[in-house]
Amino acid sequence: MAFTPLTSLDVAGRRLAVRADLNVPLTRDGVGDATRIARFARGMKPLLDQGARLIVLTHLGRPNGELTPALTTERLVPALAEALGRKVMFNDTCVGPIVERRGEALQPGEVLLCENLRFERGEEQNDPRLGAGLARLGDIYVNDAFSCCHRAHASTTAAVLAAERVAAGPLFLAELAALQGALDEPQSPSVALIGGGSVAPRLGLLKRLVPKINTILLGGGIANAFLFARGYSIGRSFIEPEYAEDVLEIAALAEVAGCRIVTPDDFVVAGFQRVGINSYPVPLGGVRANRRILDIGPNTIARYQDILRDARTILWNGPMGTYETPPFDAGTRALAQSVAELTRSGLAVSVAGGGDTLVALNRTGVAHDFTHVSTAGGAFLEWLEGRTMPGLDALERKADAA
Repeated sequence: MAFTPLTSLDVAGRRLAVRADLNVPLTRDGVGDATRIARFARGMKPLLDQGARLIVLTHLGRPNGELTPALTTERLVPALAEALGRKVMFNDTCVGPIVERRGEALQPGEVLLCENLRFERGEEQNDPRLGAGLARLGDIYVNDAFSCCHRAHASTTAAVLAAERVAAGPLFLAELAALQGALDEPQSPSVALIGGGSVAPRLGLLKRLVPKINTILLGGGIANAFLFARGYSIGRSFIEPEYAEDVLEIAALAEVAGCRIVTPDDFVVAGFQRVGINSYPVPLGGVRANRRILDIGPNTIARYQDILRDARTILWNGPMGTYETPPFDAGTRALAQSVAELTRSGLAVSVAGGGDTLVALNRTGVAHDFTHVSTAGGAFLEWLEGRTMPGLDALERKADAA
Protein backbone atom coordinates (compact mmCIF):
# COMPACT_ATOMS: atom_id res chain seq x y z
CA MET A 1 0.00 0.00 0.00
CA ALA A 2 1.44 3.35 -1.07
CA PHE A 3 0.14 6.47 0.62
CA THR A 4 1.60 9.96 0.85
CA PRO A 5 2.58 10.47 4.50
CA LEU A 6 1.48 13.85 5.81
CA THR A 7 4.74 14.12 7.73
CA SER A 8 6.68 14.09 4.43
CA LEU A 9 4.99 17.30 3.24
CA ASP A 10 5.77 20.95 3.89
CA VAL A 11 2.75 22.01 5.95
CA ALA A 12 3.86 25.50 7.00
CA GLY A 13 0.92 27.84 6.42
CA ARG A 14 -1.13 25.10 4.75
CA ARG A 15 -4.75 24.36 5.63
CA LEU A 16 -5.00 20.74 6.68
CA ALA A 17 -8.56 19.39 6.57
CA VAL A 18 -8.08 16.32 8.74
CA ARG A 19 -10.62 13.53 9.03
CA ALA A 20 -10.03 12.31 12.59
CA ASP A 21 -11.89 9.75 14.65
CA LEU A 22 -12.76 11.52 17.89
CA ASN A 23 -15.84 9.38 18.50
CA VAL A 24 -15.31 9.09 22.24
CA PRO A 25 -17.67 8.11 25.07
CA LEU A 26 -19.39 11.08 26.71
CA THR A 27 -20.56 11.60 30.27
CA ARG A 28 -22.63 14.35 31.84
CA ASP A 29 -19.40 16.21 32.60
CA GLY A 30 -17.76 15.77 29.19
CA VAL A 31 -15.46 13.15 27.67
CA GLY A 32 -15.44 9.81 29.47
CA ASP A 33 -12.32 8.35 27.81
CA ALA A 34 -9.97 10.68 25.91
CA THR A 35 -7.66 7.96 24.52
CA ARG A 36 -8.57 8.66 20.89
CA ILE A 37 -8.25 12.41 21.35
CA ALA A 38 -4.82 12.07 22.98
CA ARG A 39 -3.51 9.83 20.19
CA PHE A 40 -4.79 12.14 17.49
CA ALA A 41 -3.28 15.18 19.21
CA ARG A 42 0.10 13.49 19.53
CA GLY A 43 0.40 13.31 15.75
CA MET A 44 -0.96 16.82 15.12
CA LYS A 45 1.13 18.81 17.61
CA PRO A 46 4.39 18.67 15.59
CA LEU A 47 2.50 19.80 12.48
CA LEU A 48 0.95 22.74 14.32
CA ASP A 49 4.41 23.65 15.61
CA GLN A 50 5.51 23.79 11.96
CA GLY A 51 2.78 26.33 11.22
CA ALA A 52 0.00 24.13 9.85
CA ARG A 53 -3.56 25.50 10.02
CA LEU A 54 -5.75 22.68 11.28
CA ILE A 55 -9.41 22.06 10.44
CA VAL A 56 -10.64 18.96 12.29
CA LEU A 57 -13.50 16.81 10.99
CA THR A 58 -15.00 13.97 13.02
CA HIS A 59 -18.22 12.14 13.74
CA LEU A 60 -19.67 11.56 17.19
CA GLY A 61 -22.24 8.86 17.89
CA ARG A 62 -25.06 7.93 15.52
CA PRO A 63 -27.32 10.94 14.96
CA ASN A 64 -28.49 9.50 11.59
CA GLY A 65 -28.38 12.81 9.77
CA GLU A 66 -30.32 14.68 12.44
CA LEU A 67 -29.15 17.68 14.48
CA THR A 68 -28.78 16.09 17.90
CA PRO A 69 -27.62 18.54 20.60
CA ALA A 70 -26.30 15.77 22.84
CA LEU A 71 -23.92 14.72 20.04
CA THR A 72 -22.50 18.09 19.07
CA THR A 73 -18.73 17.95 18.71
CA GLU A 74 -18.55 21.24 20.60
CA ARG A 75 -18.49 19.01 23.68
CA LEU A 76 -15.04 17.81 22.57
CA VAL A 77 -13.45 21.26 22.54
CA PRO A 78 -12.07 21.27 26.13
CA ALA A 79 -10.51 17.80 25.83
CA LEU A 80 -9.04 18.51 22.39
CA ALA A 81 -7.64 21.87 23.55
CA GLU A 82 -6.01 20.21 26.56
CA ALA A 83 -4.51 17.43 24.41
CA LEU A 84 -3.14 19.86 21.81
CA GLY A 85 -2.01 22.41 24.36
CA ARG A 86 -3.60 25.30 22.48
CA LYS A 87 -6.93 27.03 21.93
CA VAL A 88 -9.49 25.21 19.77
CA MET A 89 -12.18 27.21 17.96
CA PHE A 90 -15.50 25.65 16.98
CA ASN A 91 -17.73 25.99 13.94
CA ASP A 92 -21.33 24.77 14.06
CA THR A 93 -21.22 23.36 10.53
CA CYS A 94 -18.73 21.09 8.80
CA VAL A 95 -19.30 22.21 5.22
CA GLY A 96 -20.26 25.36 3.32
CA PRO A 97 -19.03 28.91 2.74
CA ILE A 98 -18.96 29.97 6.41
CA VAL A 99 -16.62 27.22 7.54
CA GLU A 100 -14.56 27.66 4.37
CA ARG A 101 -14.03 31.34 5.19
CA ARG A 102 -13.17 30.54 8.80
CA GLY A 103 -10.65 27.94 7.65
CA GLU A 104 -9.03 30.41 5.27
CA ALA A 105 -8.79 32.98 8.09
CA LEU A 106 -6.88 30.63 10.42
CA GLN A 107 -3.39 31.71 11.36
CA PRO A 108 -0.45 29.26 11.45
CA GLY A 109 -0.79 26.96 14.44
CA GLU A 110 -4.51 27.64 14.94
CA VAL A 111 -7.18 24.93 15.20
CA LEU A 112 -10.81 24.83 14.12
CA LEU A 113 -13.05 21.92 15.12
CA CYS A 114 -16.10 21.43 12.91
CA GLU A 115 -19.55 20.15 13.80
CA ASN A 116 -20.46 16.45 13.72
CA LEU A 117 -20.07 15.04 10.21
CA ARG A 118 -23.02 12.72 10.76
CA PHE A 119 -25.39 15.65 11.19
CA GLU A 120 -25.08 15.74 7.39
CA ARG A 121 -27.33 13.16 5.72
CA GLY A 122 -24.84 12.77 2.88
CA GLU A 123 -22.00 11.58 5.13
CA GLU A 124 -23.10 7.97 5.50
CA GLN A 125 -24.41 7.95 1.92
CA ASN A 126 -20.97 8.87 0.55
CA ASP A 127 -22.52 11.88 -1.19
CA PRO A 128 -20.00 13.22 -3.74
CA ARG A 129 -21.32 16.77 -3.28
CA LEU A 130 -20.64 16.63 0.44
CA GLY A 131 -17.26 15.05 -0.27
CA ALA A 132 -16.34 17.90 -2.62
CA GLY A 133 -17.40 20.44 -0.01
CA LEU A 134 -15.25 18.79 2.66
CA ALA A 135 -12.29 18.62 0.27
CA ARG A 136 -12.48 22.39 -0.29
CA LEU A 137 -11.75 23.02 3.39
CA GLY A 138 -8.06 22.19 3.03
CA ASP A 139 -5.05 22.72 0.84
CA ILE A 140 -4.38 19.11 1.77
CA TYR A 141 -7.15 16.67 2.70
CA VAL A 142 -5.88 14.22 5.30
CA ASN A 143 -7.28 10.88 6.39
CA ASP A 144 -6.09 10.26 9.95
CA ALA A 145 -8.98 7.95 10.79
CA PHE A 146 -7.95 4.40 9.90
CA SER A 147 -10.73 3.30 12.25
CA CYS A 148 -13.34 4.71 9.83
CA CYS A 149 -11.88 3.35 6.59
CA HIS A 150 -14.09 0.27 6.50
CA ARG A 151 -17.10 2.49 5.69
CA ALA A 152 -17.68 4.23 2.35
CA HIS A 153 -18.59 7.62 3.81
CA ALA A 154 -18.22 11.05 2.26
CA SER A 155 -15.42 12.10 4.63
CA THR A 156 -13.32 8.95 4.03
CA THR A 157 -14.02 8.22 0.39
CA ALA A 158 -15.76 10.92 -1.68
CA ALA A 159 -13.72 13.75 -0.13
CA VAL A 160 -10.44 11.93 -0.76
CA LEU A 161 -11.35 11.35 -4.40
CA ALA A 162 -12.46 14.98 -4.83
CA ALA A 163 -9.43 16.62 -3.19
CA GLU A 164 -6.58 17.96 -5.28
CA ARG A 165 -4.00 16.80 -2.76
CA VAL A 166 -4.40 14.07 -0.13
CA ALA A 167 -2.24 12.49 2.53
CA ALA A 168 -2.37 9.84 5.24
CA GLY A 169 -2.10 11.17 8.76
CA PRO A 170 0.36 9.98 11.42
CA LEU A 171 -2.15 7.97 13.48
CA PHE A 172 -3.50 6.32 10.31
CA LEU A 173 0.00 5.21 9.33
CA ALA A 174 0.88 4.05 12.84
CA GLU A 175 -2.24 1.84 12.95
CA LEU A 176 -1.48 0.35 9.55
CA ALA A 177 2.21 -0.27 10.30
CA ALA A 178 1.37 -2.06 13.55
CA LEU A 179 -1.16 -4.34 11.87
CA GLN A 180 1.12 -5.12 8.94
CA GLY A 181 3.98 -5.94 11.29
CA ALA A 182 1.86 -8.30 13.38
CA LEU A 183 0.15 -10.11 10.50
CA ASP A 184 2.27 -9.80 7.36
CA GLU A 185 5.73 -10.00 8.92
CA PRO A 186 5.33 -11.58 12.37
CA GLN A 187 8.42 -12.63 14.29
CA SER A 188 8.26 -16.33 15.14
CA PRO A 189 6.94 -17.90 17.31
CA SER A 190 3.75 -15.93 16.76
CA VAL A 191 0.65 -16.29 18.91
CA ALA A 192 -2.88 -14.93 18.48
CA LEU A 193 -5.31 -14.63 21.39
CA ILE A 194 -8.85 -14.71 20.00
CA GLY A 195 -11.87 -14.38 22.29
CA GLY A 196 -15.03 -12.35 22.51
CA GLY A 197 -18.65 -13.33 22.20
CA SER A 198 -20.02 -13.87 18.71
CA VAL A 199 -18.40 -16.33 16.32
CA ALA A 200 -19.58 -14.78 13.04
CA PRO A 201 -17.28 -11.70 13.05
CA ARG A 202 -14.22 -13.88 13.71
CA LEU A 203 -14.60 -16.67 11.16
CA GLY A 204 -12.92 -14.64 8.43
CA LEU A 205 -10.25 -13.53 10.88
CA LEU A 206 -9.39 -17.10 11.88
CA LYS A 207 -9.21 -18.23 8.26
CA ARG A 208 -6.72 -15.48 7.52
CA LEU A 209 -4.67 -16.08 10.66
CA VAL A 210 -4.28 -19.84 10.20
CA PRO A 211 -1.61 -19.68 7.43
CA LYS A 212 0.23 -16.76 9.09
CA ILE A 213 0.31 -17.46 12.85
CA ASN A 214 2.00 -20.38 14.63
CA THR A 215 -0.46 -20.77 17.53
CA ILE A 216 -3.99 -19.50 18.21
CA LEU A 217 -5.31 -19.47 21.78
CA LEU A 218 -9.09 -19.38 22.03
CA GLY A 219 -11.42 -18.08 24.73
CA GLY A 220 -14.96 -16.77 25.08
CA GLY A 221 -17.70 -17.63 22.62
CA ILE A 222 -15.31 -18.67 19.86
CA ALA A 223 -13.80 -21.32 22.17
CA ASN A 224 -17.32 -22.52 23.01
CA ALA A 225 -17.99 -22.94 19.29
CA PHE A 226 -14.92 -25.15 18.76
CA LEU A 227 -15.70 -27.28 21.81
CA PHE A 228 -19.36 -27.67 20.82
CA ALA A 229 -18.38 -28.69 17.29
CA ARG A 230 -16.09 -31.35 18.77
CA GLY A 231 -18.91 -32.79 20.86
CA TYR A 232 -18.12 -31.40 24.31
CA SER A 233 -20.88 -30.33 26.68
CA ILE A 234 -20.91 -26.59 27.31
CA GLY A 235 -24.12 -26.46 29.36
CA ARG A 236 -26.11 -23.23 28.98
CA SER A 237 -23.11 -21.30 27.68
CA PHE A 238 -23.43 -18.88 24.79
CA ILE A 239 -23.28 -20.82 21.54
CA GLU A 240 -24.07 -20.35 17.85
CA PRO A 241 -24.57 -23.96 16.67
CA GLU A 242 -25.08 -22.88 13.06
CA TYR A 243 -21.32 -22.27 12.78
CA ALA A 244 -20.23 -25.76 13.83
CA GLU A 245 -19.26 -26.77 10.29
CA ASP A 246 -17.35 -23.52 9.79
CA VAL A 247 -15.18 -24.03 12.85
CA LEU A 248 -14.45 -27.62 11.88
CA GLU A 249 -13.35 -26.35 8.47
CA ILE A 250 -11.03 -23.86 10.17
CA ALA A 251 -9.62 -26.63 12.36
CA ALA A 252 -8.89 -28.68 9.21
CA LEU A 253 -7.23 -25.71 7.50
CA ALA A 254 -5.08 -25.16 10.58
CA GLU A 255 -3.90 -28.77 10.57
CA VAL A 256 -2.84 -28.47 6.94
CA ALA A 257 -1.07 -25.15 7.59
CA GLY A 258 0.71 -26.37 10.72
CA CYS A 259 -1.07 -23.84 12.90
CA ARG A 260 -1.91 -25.05 16.41
CA ILE A 261 -5.38 -24.05 17.66
CA VAL A 262 -5.56 -24.38 21.44
CA THR A 263 -8.85 -24.49 23.34
CA PRO A 264 -9.39 -24.28 27.12
CA ASP A 265 -9.16 -27.43 29.21
CA ASP A 266 -10.93 -25.94 32.21
CA PHE A 267 -13.44 -23.18 32.87
CA VAL A 268 -14.99 -21.00 35.53
CA VAL A 269 -18.75 -21.64 35.54
CA ALA A 270 -21.83 -20.30 37.30
CA GLY A 271 -25.61 -20.46 37.00
CA PHE A 272 -25.67 -17.02 35.38
CA GLN A 273 -23.58 -13.88 35.05
CA ARG A 274 -23.74 -11.70 38.16
CA VAL A 275 -21.27 -10.05 40.51
CA GLY A 276 -20.91 -12.12 43.68
CA ILE A 277 -22.61 -15.24 42.37
CA ASN A 278 -21.19 -18.63 43.40
CA SER A 279 -18.70 -19.73 40.72
CA TYR A 280 -16.11 -22.48 40.53
CA PRO A 281 -13.67 -24.13 38.10
CA VAL A 282 -14.50 -27.35 36.27
CA PRO A 283 -12.46 -29.43 33.80
CA LEU A 284 -13.26 -29.93 30.14
CA GLY A 285 -16.27 -32.22 29.92
CA GLY A 286 -17.43 -31.28 33.41
CA VAL A 287 -19.79 -28.42 32.54
CA ARG A 288 -23.23 -29.33 33.91
CA ALA A 289 -26.35 -28.74 31.83
CA ASN A 290 -27.55 -25.85 34.02
CA ARG A 291 -24.20 -24.00 34.17
CA ARG A 292 -22.59 -21.39 31.94
CA ILE A 293 -18.93 -21.00 30.98
CA LEU A 294 -18.02 -17.42 31.96
CA ASP A 295 -14.21 -17.50 31.91
CA ILE A 296 -11.24 -19.71 31.19
CA GLY A 297 -10.07 -21.71 34.22
CA PRO A 298 -6.81 -21.54 36.22
CA ASN A 299 -5.18 -24.48 34.40
CA THR A 300 -5.92 -22.87 31.04
CA ILE A 301 -4.54 -19.54 32.23
CA ALA A 302 -1.28 -21.24 33.26
CA ARG A 303 -1.08 -23.20 29.99
CA TYR A 304 -1.71 -20.10 27.86
CA GLN A 305 0.90 -18.16 29.86
CA ASP A 306 3.46 -20.90 29.15
CA ILE A 307 2.76 -20.66 25.42
CA LEU A 308 2.92 -16.85 25.48
CA ARG A 309 6.28 -16.93 27.28
CA ASP A 310 8.01 -18.10 24.09
CA ALA A 311 6.10 -15.78 21.72
CA ARG A 312 7.83 -13.01 19.83
CA THR A 313 4.71 -11.63 18.13
CA ILE A 314 1.37 -11.50 19.95
CA LEU A 315 -1.90 -10.46 18.33
CA TRP A 316 -4.99 -10.10 20.53
CA ASN A 317 -8.66 -9.65 19.68
CA GLY A 318 -11.44 -10.31 22.17
CA PRO A 319 -11.48 -10.99 25.95
CA MET A 320 -11.17 -14.51 27.31
CA GLY A 321 -14.38 -14.35 29.36
CA THR A 322 -17.18 -12.04 30.44
CA TYR A 323 -14.61 -9.51 31.64
CA GLU A 324 -17.19 -6.85 32.50
CA THR A 325 -18.40 -8.89 35.50
CA PRO A 326 -15.85 -9.84 38.19
CA PRO A 327 -14.60 -12.43 38.95
CA PHE A 328 -15.01 -13.54 35.33
CA ASP A 329 -12.36 -11.05 34.23
CA ALA A 330 -9.58 -13.11 35.84
CA GLY A 331 -8.47 -14.90 32.67
CA THR A 332 -8.32 -11.72 30.59
CA ARG A 333 -6.49 -9.84 33.37
CA ALA A 334 -3.90 -12.55 33.93
CA LEU A 335 -3.06 -12.93 30.23
CA ALA A 336 -3.04 -9.16 29.67
CA GLN A 337 -0.52 -8.78 32.49
CA SER A 338 1.63 -11.55 31.00
CA VAL A 339 1.63 -9.96 27.54
CA ALA A 340 2.39 -6.55 29.04
CA GLU A 341 5.34 -7.97 30.97
CA LEU A 342 6.75 -9.66 27.86
CA THR A 343 6.39 -6.41 25.94
CA ARG A 344 8.02 -4.30 28.66
CA SER A 345 10.92 -6.74 28.76
CA GLY A 346 11.44 -6.37 25.01
CA LEU A 347 10.77 -10.05 24.41
CA ALA A 348 7.63 -9.64 22.28
CA VAL A 349 5.83 -7.25 19.98
CA SER A 350 2.18 -7.04 21.01
CA VAL A 351 -0.73 -5.66 19.01
CA ALA A 352 -4.29 -5.65 20.34
CA GLY A 353 -7.53 -4.26 19.00
CA GLY A 354 -11.30 -4.37 18.96
CA GLY A 355 -13.73 -2.43 21.11
CA ASP A 356 -14.10 -4.96 23.95
CA THR A 357 -10.37 -5.67 23.90
CA LEU A 358 -9.50 -1.99 24.32
CA VAL A 359 -11.91 -1.61 27.24
CA ALA A 360 -10.65 -4.78 28.91
CA LEU A 361 -6.99 -3.76 28.63
CA ASN A 362 -7.75 -0.27 29.93
CA ARG A 363 -9.57 -1.78 32.92
CA THR A 364 -6.58 -3.99 33.60
CA GLY A 365 -4.33 -0.95 33.46
CA VAL A 366 -1.79 -2.41 31.00
CA ALA A 367 -2.92 -1.01 27.64
CA HIS A 368 -0.02 1.47 27.62
CA ASP A 369 2.47 -1.42 27.97
CA PHE A 370 1.46 -3.09 24.71
CA THR A 371 3.43 -2.22 21.58
CA HIS A 372 0.22 -1.00 19.97
CA VAL A 373 -3.40 -1.02 21.07
CA SER A 374 -5.65 -0.17 18.15
CA THR A 375 -8.65 2.10 18.61
CA ALA A 376 -9.94 1.03 15.21
CA GLY A 377 -12.73 -1.31 16.36
CA GLY A 378 -14.51 -2.78 13.34
CA ALA A 379 -11.80 -1.59 10.95
CA PHE A 380 -9.22 -3.55 12.96
CA LEU A 381 -11.14 -6.78 12.36
CA GLU A 382 -11.96 -6.07 8.72
CA TRP A 383 -8.35 -5.29 7.87
CA LEU A 384 -7.16 -8.45 9.61
CA GLU A 385 -9.76 -10.41 7.64
CA GLY A 386 -8.39 -8.98 4.39
CA ARG A 387 -11.59 -7.23 3.35
CA THR A 388 -11.62 -4.32 0.92
CA MET A 389 -11.75 -1.06 2.87
CA PRO A 390 -13.18 1.89 0.91
CA GLY A 391 -11.15 4.52 2.75
CA LEU A 392 -7.86 2.76 2.03
CA ASP A 393 -8.92 2.07 -1.55
CA ALA A 394 -9.63 5.78 -2.12
CA LEU A 395 -6.20 6.80 -0.83
CA GLU A 396 -4.50 4.18 -2.99
CA ARG A 397 -6.37 5.34 -6.07
CA LYS A 398 -5.24 8.92 -5.47
CA ALA A 399 -1.64 7.78 -4.93
CA ASP A 400 -1.71 5.80 -8.19
CA ALA A 401 -3.08 8.82 -10.06
CA ALA A 402 -0.47 11.22 -8.66
